[in-house]
Amino acid sequence: MPSALITGATSGIGLHFARRLAEDGYDLVLVARTRDRLQETAQALHLEHPVQCEVLRADLGRLADCRRVERRLIVRPVDLLVNNAGLGLYDGDFAEHDLEAEDHLLMVNVRAVLRLTHAALGSMLERGEGAIINVSSMASFAPDPNAPTYAASKAWVTSFTEGLRAQVGGSGVRVLALTPGLVPTQFQERAGVDARVPSPFWLDPDEVVDTALADLRAGRGISVPGMAYRAIRVAMQFTPRRGYLPLSDTLQKRLT
Repeated sequence: MPSALITGATSGIGLHFARRLAEDGYDLVLVARTRDRLQETAQALHLEHPVQCEVLRADLGRLADCRRVERRLIVRPVDLLVNNAGLGLYDGDFAEHDLEAEDHLLMVNVRAVLRLTHAALGSMLERGEGAIINVSSMASFAPDPNAPTYAASKAWVTSFTEGLRAQVGGSGVRVLALTPGLVPTQFQERAGVDARVPSPFWLDPDEVVDTALADLRAGRGISVPGMAYRAIRVAMQFTPRRGYLPLSDTLQKRLT
């Protein structure tokens, strides 16, 4: 059976990746911070599908925990790595934010993606096959004055993934940046995003996962789920960079 390791696997997009991949016959390694939720998720998936579900509790903002996940990827390689775990900080002035919280965000959103990708990639290149999906965000395409650190961290994920994809092209290893917009998850609840957002901008998490996997199979480097967001992405490609902030501000006001 093929195997996949998913970070942030007990909720949101990560949980939907776990369900879809279990349906597709993948043995799973589920990574998240809460052991009880990991075990509940693994048990539910195993009851529904004839797959093995290994759990690995880790806070990817802690280097020691991140290294344990790296070790798992090196010692027992997987066919697919889904770097989904992520944090966000919204509202308020950067100067007033807790610096430790900002730093922790970067450790999860950037350092963990870097280190886990590196850990998984070596064996994939040796085998001449494998895939990595790095979950980024529509926020990666423009600076966000309401969440500058978060947007910058996701810009790094998208740029890193695009560059890595070009570097390993022809090796048999596929690399994809998934850039969803708004998905009804606990992440968005914590960000203070509510039902005032127009329905075309809400994405079904199953649609997000299915789009990502289809784009991965098609050999694409960036996946933008949802027609509304694809239209925004096209508009941004024709917008001068100096217009990004006004465009971002306009979208924020329309979406909240």
